Amino acid sequence: MIRISDFQMKDVINVADGKKLGNITDIDINLASGKIQSVVIGGTGKVLGLFGKDEDMIIPWPNILKIGEDVILVRTAGLREKSAQEEENTVS
Repeated sequence: MIRISDFQMKDVINVADGKKLGNITDIDINLASGKIQSVVIGGTGKVLGLFGKDEDMIIPWPNILKIGEDVILVRTAGLREKSAQEEENTVS
């Protein structure tokens, strides 16, 4: 079994270009089934975090290819970033 805190410690890597996307900041769970629907990669800070941050990226569970000891390999083709407005609407 894996804990949510274990997910947050792993680097998320895009398999298409090998680029590090960041770390998981949140997980969307379907409460009816108890299954993970998607993971959220937190946006990075702009200019030392002083002027806001980039938008979060949502990665659906089927796009996660492999969860390794240190990294999570994902496919990001066709994904879009989650805007701050969508983030607020989700929480409400």
